Amino acid sequence: MTVNLLCTRRTPLEIARDLATEFARTAVDRDATGGTPKAERDKLRSSGLLSLSIPGQFGGLDADWSDTFEVVREFARVDSSIAHVFGFHHLMLATVRLFATPAQWQTWFSLTASNNWFWGNTLNPLDTRTVVKRHTGWREFSGQKNFCSGANDSEMLIASAIDETAGGKLLIAAIPSARSGIILHNDWNNMGQRQTDSGSVTFKRVRVEESDLLLDPGPLSTPFACLRPLIAQLHFANIFLGIAEGAFEEARQYTQEEARPWFRSSATHSSQDPYILSHYGDFWVALQSTRLLVERAGQVLDAAWAKGPALTSEERGEVAIAIATAKVAASRNGLELCSKVFEVTGARATNASVALDRHWRNLRTQSLHDPLDYKLHELGEWALNRTPPIPTFYS
Repeated sequence: MTVNLLCTRRTPLEIARDLATEFARTAVDRDATGGTPKAERDKLRSSGLLSLSIPGQFGGLDADWSDTFEVVREFARVDSSIAHVFGFHHLMLATVRLFATPAQWQTWFSLTASNNWFWGNTLNPLDTRTVVKRHTGWREFSGQKNFCSGANDSEMLIASAIDETAGGKLLIAAIPSARSGIILHNDWNNMGQRQTDSGSVTFKRVRVEESDLLLDPGPLSTPFACLRPLIAQLHFANIFLGIAEGAFEEARQYTQEEARPWFRSSATHSSQDPYILSHYGDFWVALQSTRLLVERAGQVLDAAWAKGPALTSEERGEVAIAIATAKVAASRNGLELCSKVFEVTGARATNASVALDRHWRNLRTQSLHDPLDYKLHELGEWALNRTPPIPTFYS
């Protein structure tokens, strides 16, 4: 109750900005150490923002996707690992909303809002090593999964396994993270997104009840259910944009306060150097154009979400194109900006204490989730042949 009252006094975005200010103070040190950002995750729990996308009738803050992703972007400007696990929490909630029965998702939504549950991911459809064994009235999941973002320090998991007795059908379930047989490995040690806990999980004869399974309507079963991968893609686009915005602001401050003009420059300060100004002009155009595409994609998603099960395949295809366009722009422009900030800050900005490199490392790591070339192929099919993307877990 205290959490909900807190959120009525301040908007979710105001709360997120205050949290982002706190996260920024330790972001560089935490990037160096990696591991689970337990204190920061607990602050998210107590903030009420884990209920952001949950409808008000189930105890949530009733935010649409545009508002939810605005909070993701706010976090990504200073700490893209926190932004990732926060956004994935809401993606997992969307997963149960889209794949489960009303009785299932309404119960999980209410419990999440009242208990400040954090949801994590062990759904990786390309990793087929976790398999199903059938028992009367329940299933057993056994195997391994990689890239399990946010699984550590979570209360609930979205898990997947292959049912080989049903022709390799993908089964998805919502299960408590503490259930017997779930082993969370602290083995994520990549160059970027270092506090997303995107390592591996082992399922050792994990009991999955029938009531845990998301079977009706099930994964990617209707145009509305097929919004799930698009929400994930727009989540990434907002992270990319947020990272780029954060890199821009840090570089801007460094240029104004620390950078020195080249000895051949006619400027007495780097902020007046014509070449540096030209770079900042490029940065501005890239950020403004990307922001417009990302925000428009959010509006298109909100309109599709509001249609619910009445959403058509054609309408879903329009959402897919808008989001793919935004994601490509955010990835390309973000990577270029995060690399070129050193052109406007100079050699001294490569010092480890400045930590400008973390923005590129984070964006580069996250952008490899699914290849940009295949996203461009989908957009080319649409641009030339008016063929919308075929729904998969990545498009």
